[in-house]
Amino acid sequence: MLSTAAAVAARRSTRRTALVLATGAATTTVVASTAVVYSERGLGLKREVDFWSSVAPVVWDYWWHSFQSSPKVKWEEACRRRVDSGTHEQGQTDYDEERKVLLNRLHERNAPKIYNVMLRLGGLYIKLGQVLSVTALPIPEKYREYFRSLQSNVPNHQDFVSTVQPTLERELGAPLHEIFDSIDEIPCGAASIGQAHRATLKETKEEVIVKVQYPDARWQVPADIECVGDLLQLCVWFGIVDESTSRLSYEEFARQFLSELDYENEVRNLKRVYESSLDPRAPYLLRGVVLPRVFDEYCTKQVITMSYLPGRKFEEETKRQLSLIGVDTKRSIHSIIRETGDKYETFDDKREDAATLSKPLALSSQQSTLSWKARLSSIMSTLVSVDFVFALVRFSRRVALWSQGATVKWIQLASSFSIVPPDWKEWADERQNLILQNMRLDWTEEAVHTLFDVHGYQILNQGLFNADPHPGNILVDFPMDVNKKPTIGLIDYGQCKHLTPTERVKIARLILSIAEKESDDVIADHFRTLGIKTKNDSTRFLSDFGRLMFGSLEAKHLDHSWHKDLHKEDRVLYFPKELSMVYRTALLLRGLAMSLQFNPSVGEVWKHHALEAIKAHDCG
Repeated sequence: MLSTAAAVAARRSTRRTALVLATGAATTTVVASTAVVYSERGLGLKREVDFWSSVAPVVWDYWWHSFQSSPKVKWEEACRRRVDSGTHEQGQTDYDEERKVLLNRLHERNAPKIYNVMLRLGGLYIKLGQVLSVTALPIPEKYREYFRSLQSNVPNHQDFVSTVQPTLERELGAPLHEIFDSIDEIPCGAASIGQAHRATLKETKEEVIVKVQYPDARWQVPADIECVGDLLQLCVWFGIVDESTSRLSYEEFARQFLSELDYENEVRNLKRVYESSLDPRAPYLLRGVVLPRVFDEYCTKQVITMSYLPGRKFEEETKRQLSLIGVDTKRSIHSIIRETGDKYETFDDKREDAATLSKPLALSSQQSTLSWKARLSSIMSTLVSVDFVFALVRFSRRVALWSQGATVKWIQLASSFSIVPPDWKEWADERQNLILQNMRLDWTEEAVHTLFDVHGYQILNQGLFNADPHPGNILVDFPMDVNKKPTIGLIDYGQCKHLTPTERVKIARLILSIAEKESDDVIADHFRTLGIKTKNDSTRFLSDFGRLMFGSLEAKHLDHSWHKDLHKEDRVLYFPKELSMVYRTALLLRGLAMSLQFNPSVGEVWKHHALEAIKAHDCG
């Protein structure tokens, strides 16, 4: 009896032990799984699952209805061949037309879905949509239409109390009221990974800008980049894009956005550029250009505190100038300038839409947004020099402003004698700033040359430059005294590129050869020294390519046949990375200049910096 009871007790004890062990294992598994799910890696994985659960049906829709590997397409193709009674040419024409209609229908159905995914996930997807809306890549127009709205119609910042304040207090190690006298809860700027707030330091009473990174950005951006890479690989597999080209584009895309997460590196870059700007021999002080100073004690991996620069964004001044020549500025000025610059980019010689190169002033392939002056310049540019056309547009703008300004002055004078109706006086008062606008025309051209000069100095003299100099990263402070020059402020050094002395000298020699109008052989040899690889190693192709990159725009560059002939001559297989970011910077600056009707030669503007870089290398 006792043995039986002992046996039962032993079995119960064994079962209890097994139950405890099983419960413990299950609890451990649940805890571990919960920890993984709510870790940065787990959250990133959840975001990737969220992305693919929304995008996979769209991928399936395109594959099932339009790709040759789809059983549905194979069956329809077989049926079409059986019933096709016309000629081969007619059958192919009908097939092409049907496919075009089919793709348009697919784009109509799926573009809003992809747009909603980008809008819902936000962050990097918003930035990606903005880039795709103005890229030279052959994006379907229906997608481009939706992506354009991402330039402005999106939530532009996160809540201060629930997100920004806790991040700042955690990073800075103290309540905000102990660090700042005041801090604006509404951001003065916002991007995909963070936002900036104006504040006043409690200790020194200095006005500062506090740039804070969103707490989720550290895991969101890598997860989003992973999804974009996988989606791009699918596009390669489907034959939509070329593998080598897409790989290089993806690597640059990933590098660019991952670098923006590194606030510590941005602080180092900003400090170095700021220190170089204090050199009296540098163009900063000479041209009235300032940069923010970093406050090291208030900088962390997620926070950058820098001095406040007064003024408004150059984007606003650019918008005002563009509106004077009839350009529709409802879209982002950054996108307009990028688009203007991209029209001269022949980097991707596989582009089939090179016809857009013949429309240097057109800002949309669907709708002209230019005034009669710009349309006239587009026609005349094939007959006369581009410089003459731009000068004509600027002259007509100046005459229009001068005549309106004179009218304003006459009405204001006449109103003092009560000889004009009251509504005339009201009209004149509203347009009083036309006089100031006329005075700023000359300064605008000077500002463009200043931006070229400063960035040329950064690239060729310092070897550290901002590779994203769009108008949103440029501030203009107009003094009350109209006789004083405005001050230009340069901000946001999250996308910086470093060049070694050897790389700078090689680039300087290429730029100098273009500025001094050297022979084809000399320019091509300097290009080869940088490491560019082309299929045929054509001297003519390399020299013309170099002049197009760093020279001024010529009338022949507006001729579609010139670009076709150039691309028949040769094609780029490898473009040196150290030159690509320099070219991107020059392209953005030239897009800004040309949108304002200026046609500078990058080589000529940067010539003296190139000479100094070569001289320093030879003396060293």
